[in-house]
Amino acid sequence: MSLIISYPILIILFFAIAFLYSSVGFGGGSSYLALLSITFFSFYIIRTTALLCNLVVVTGSCILFLREGHLYFKKFLPFIISSVPLAFIGASFKLKEDTFFIILGGILIFSSLALVYQTFPKKSLKSYRNYSNYLSYIIGGVIGLLSGMVGIGGGIFLAPLLNHLKWHKPIVISSLASFFILVNSISGLLGLSISGALSIEWPETIFLIIAVLLGGQLGIRISLKFFSPKLIRYFTALLVLVAGCRIFINVFF
Repeated sequence: MSLIISYPILIILFFAIAFLYSSVGFGGGSSYLALLSITFFSFYIIRTTALLCNLVVVTGSCILFLREGHLYFKKFLPFIISSVPLAFIGASFKLKEDTFFIILGGILIFSSLALVYQTFPKKSLKSYRNYSNYLSYIIGGVIGLLSGMVGIGGGIFLAPLLNHLKWHKPIVISSLASFFILVNSISGLLGLSISGALSIEWPETIFLIIAVLLGGQLGIRISLKFFSPKLIRYFTALLVLVAGCRIFINVFF
């Protein structure tokens, strides 16, 4: 494993990302990718590690949302039905390294804009709009495909879009985002495995997984008491934007 930053610092950063992201219903995949893209030279390791860390963080979030009664499986089903197979297909694509980093850079930049958008003040939603399930299938499928290709769960795209569409109240959208990330991370890992692109760096990856497990469990319980969700989104948006721009610079210059 070739690192630009020291490994202990990488572990601390992964812990911090899981701690912060879990408090707002995300797994942190975009930020893991941002860090991994400037530390690992193997893009196979990047995709696998980000998906594994995503899976660990959102599992705890989903359990918490389930206990609080916010996981509406029947309502979530259209998103899941279309996203899971397409996340599998996306992950199974054997992309060339330059193609992967171009897609990743674009998605990271778009992710940063989506995070900033979520900080804009919105009117309280007293009623929700009813949309056809066809739209849910389309949204789930498109996000699932992109997520599988680069190694994220897709919640960072799904939540801002559904909030904009006034699909449901924010807590339900956050629970859907967590569940969406969970199932698509599993699907993506299976796709990587089938295509022979699953690559884990032992034992380093284990310590990163332990870091996000601890960070995620602490984050969903206490981080919102001390950190503003708006501040969290601004900080992570900046990190993701810088990484996305850096990837483009490395690819094209």
